[in-house]
Order: sequence, then structure tokens, then C-alpha cells
Amino acid sequence: MASNTKDGITIRIMTEEDYKAVKSQMEGDFFSSEPLCQSSGECLVGQNEKENDEYHLSMIAQGTCLVAFDENDGGRLVGFVLAGAQFPEDVEKHRIEADAMEQHAWGRIAVLLSKIEREANLFERFGISKVLYSHITSVDASMRGKGLGSRLADTLMDVGRSKGFPAMVAYCTSFYSARQKEALGMQCIHSLVYADYKDANGKPIFAPAAPHTMARVMAIKL
Repeated sequence: MASNTKDGITIRIMTEEDYKAVKSQMEGDFFSSEPLCQSSGECLVGQNEKENDEYHLSMIAQGTCLVAFDENDGGRLVGFVLAGAQFPEDVEKHRIEADAMEQHAWGRIAVLLSKIEREANLFERFGISKVLYSHITSVDASMRGKGLGSRLADTLMDVGRSKGFPAMVAYCTSFYSARQKEALGMQCIHSLVYADYKDANGKPIFAPAAPHTMARVMAIKL
């Protein structure tokens, strides 16, 4: 994919050299705005860091991640998507990895994502053997509400089509990210209400502020 520029914002495929800036934005912006991270009361910087870095770099190597730069602001990084291929055997792999994680916020989020991944049953539901998984999307606070998240998702769909993926999926923990994906034609194929997801004592494990009331599995055939 060649880079595309609109209104001074250039989107292109992420390279390994971009990851340092991407990781910095993720730690400074994504962790403080994503509903489950934000409501956890914990600092997620450093949680599962080594494993996350390896996972993210493996996605970048696939040529399925995107970065957005503001050419009107010295080429400043203003958004990114970490995404990669997933296969049926990954569902059980993710369950085992999540169950083995420390009992911190990132570990609890991983357990929830593994649960909805299994329940969505995407591979059997769509009759496919691989899917493009949109893992993390982050847009700089200064750029929100300007359509950049939609552009990133739309561009990722084009990347998926060019690489022969039959479908794309995203696990939306935010009301706004789910609404944005829906506007692009993605459908909610499974959801989990946070208030119903409880620990052994009957207390909700996650209690983000409204309107973030549920996690949604959003998918689209490409």
C-alpha cells in the first residue's frame, strides 16, 4: 500500500522503526483513554511489556499495521493501528496465555478478550480459516472527532483485502470505537455487558464510566 494523504494527515504501513514512537503514544494516550485501562485504577505501563512488545513487532512484520502523521505539525505521529493475522488455533493459545498472566489490569483485560473471542466463534461462524484482527487503534487526543479513526479502519480494510483476508474483526471495549466501526459497515456479532461480568464475589470486574457499558466483537467480510 502506498501512503495516502488527506487534509495534511498521511497514513502508511507501520515499520519496525516506527514502533518506539507508537509505544510512547500508546503509553501516554491509549492507556489513559481506553475505558478498561482508564477505569482499572492501575498504571498499565510496563504490565506484560516484554510479551506485548514481541506480539506487536510480530504484527508489524506482517505489514498489517498503520501509522498516521500530521504533515502540518512536523510529521508528528497522531494515530496508529496494531493489527495482524489470526488463525483458529490462536483462540486456544490466547486462552492459555491469558490464564497464565499476572492478576493485574492487563491480565484481566486479556482474560475478558479471550472469553469474548471464544464466544464469538468467528472462524466457524464465517466459515473461514484466517482473519485480520484489529488489535489496538489509538488516535491522539488533539485529533479525535475528525474522522481519523474511521480513516485508519477503512485503510486497514483495504490492506486486508490486498492481502487476501476474507474478514476483519475488532474487539471494541469503547462505545465510541464500536459506533465508529458500525458506521463503516462492521456488524456486532457478540457482546458482553460489563455489569454482568463478575468475579467470584459477585462484583463486576470492570466498571468503566458510561456510555462504555459493554465489549463488542465487530466484524466485516472483506
